[in-house]
Formats: sequence, C-alpha cells, structure tokens
Amino acid sequence: MKKPVIGISGSEVTIQAGPFMGEPRTYVNAAYVDSVYQNGGIPLVIPFTKGGEELALEQMKLVDGLILSGGHDVDPHLYGEEVDQKSGATWPDRDQFDIALLKAAEDANKPVLGICRGAQIINVAHGGSMWQDLSLRPGHTLKHMQATRPDVGTHLVKIKSGTNLEKIMGQSSLMTNSFHHQVIKEVAPDLVEAATASDGVTEALESDDGQVIAVQWHPEEMHANPAPEAAIMNRLFKNLIDRASEEK
Repeated sequence: MKKPVIGISGSEVTIQAGPFMGEPRTYVNAAYVDSVYQNGGIPLVIPFTKGGEELALEQMKLVDGLILSGGHDVDPHLYGEEVDQKSGATWPDRDQFDIALLKAAEDANKPVLGICRGAQIINVAHGGSMWQDLSLRPGHTLKHMQATRPDVGTHLVKIKSGTNLEKIMGQSSLMTNSFHHQVIKEVAPDLVEAATASDGVTEALESDDGQVIAVQWHPEEMHANPAPEAAIMNRLFKNLIDRASEEK
C-alpha cells in the first residue's frame, strides 16, 4: 500500500548572514520531518503562503494528513482580546495560513495533529480562547517553559479516561516536555479537553470523532532516543499516519 503523505505547516525565518541576508526562508524543525518518516509516512513541508483558503484547498489535495507545527503566539484579536503587555510576538498572516489549512483538512475529512502553537490555533479557530501569559492565569502553575533540553520530559500530563488520546497513548499519564508561555483558557465548544497538567493547565484537545488531536507539548522532540518516552511519543505520529492511510 502506498505510504500516506503528511503535510507539515511551515514557518519563516529571516536569513541573518551571507549573500541572501534579510531574505525570508521557509522551514520546519527537522524533528517534525523525522517523526513522520520514521513512523511510516512521507513528510511534505507546506510552505507558508498568503494564498488563503483557495490555495490551502489545493495544498491539502496533495497530502493525506496534516501536522500544524509550533511557532508564534496566536493573535489575541482572533478570540476577541486586545494584546496584553505579557503577550509574545504574533504573526497574523501565519494564523490565517494555519486556519485555512485546518479548515481544508477538516472539510476533506483528513486527520490533523496540532502541536504546541498548532494546538492553540486549533482551539482558537474552533471558538476557544487563550491566556496570553501563564502569569495571568489565577492560581499556582508549574514551569511550562523549561530550560532543560527538549528531549527530556519535565512535568506529568494526566490523560482523561475514555478519550481518543488515552486509546492512542495506551496509558493514563506521561512525562512531557514543555515550551509555552500561553495556555488555553476556554476550550472550544466543539472540542474536548483530553489531558491536563497537575496545575490544571490544558495539555491536549481532541474532536469527538478523533479527526483532530492536539497536544501542547512537543512530541517530535521526544520521538527519538535517548528520550525515555520515545516509544510513547511515536504513538501519536503512528496514529496520525494510520488514520491518513485509512483516508486514502
């Protein structure tokens, strides 16, 4: 059977040196690519564009599943708020790019995995909201922007019983890395909270039918040895690829 093609939403970085200094470059971190390839899929980077929904529809015809990758903070105006002093850098054009890809994937019934910012944009696109900084959320919180290297888990995530995520991971808790200062405030009405940290911060979302799975941590950074949780994290990518195969 032909291997499924998994699209990975791209970002941009400005070249800082050399003859093309100042030019934007489309990229994704290599760990996303490796996570797809090593779990039986064909990775395809979808470059950032301003083509809107029409181009997103054409791009999604080329792939069988979608990973919405990490990046900038989500623009607070998308969920009806002004930008707080503690909000980080936003990129509204990237927001529209990711939302267009998400809509195209959902309309085509193709599986979606959101990672970090990808989980946040899924929540906002479906009508949810964000705490613009962890310090704005009431109560005690864990450290969600770790200083430790990214292949090391630093806090426990508890998966809710009966969720699609629990079936995928095969367990009720796991250690994850953490690289975010914004957290989900209101879960979108048509999504389900699938996992939380011990401080109550939402760590995963999903749609009822399991088409959309979204995690706040970076499983791609933990998918390979020496990460002790590597085999567990690979289940997320294997599941995405299996679901994409079913849609072919």
